[in-house]
Amino acid sequence: MMRFAVPTHDRKLCAHFGHCAEFAIFDVSNNVIVAENYITPPPHEPGLLPGWLSERGVNRIIAGGMGQRAQQLFTENDVKVTTGAMGEFPRDVVQDYLNGTLVTGANSCDH
Repeated sequence: MMRFAVPTHDRKLCAHFGHCAEFAIFDVSNNVIVAENYITPPPHEPGLLPGWLSERGVNRIIAGGMGQRAQQLFTENDVKVTTGAMGEFPRDVVQDYLNGTLVTGANSCDH
């Protein structure tokens, strides 16, 4: 089972990981999305979200942009990170990832 987290704002992919309004959480089994939920993160504190998401079973993050320190913390928590994701709807972004067709560009976060 894989559990993906995608940062969102108004239920669309948010370019700034640490300042998203919610995370879309997708459970995937045998390359099929089997569950979708939205959770509200705690107030932003540098370094908090990687552990918080890992504690909730997340093992994949897809984001438009994410700082280097957050990426490092996710790696330390055995969470695979994909940055530079392009797309609008989180479910489509995860499905594109699963299909091997996710379009990525530059990491939109520079800290």
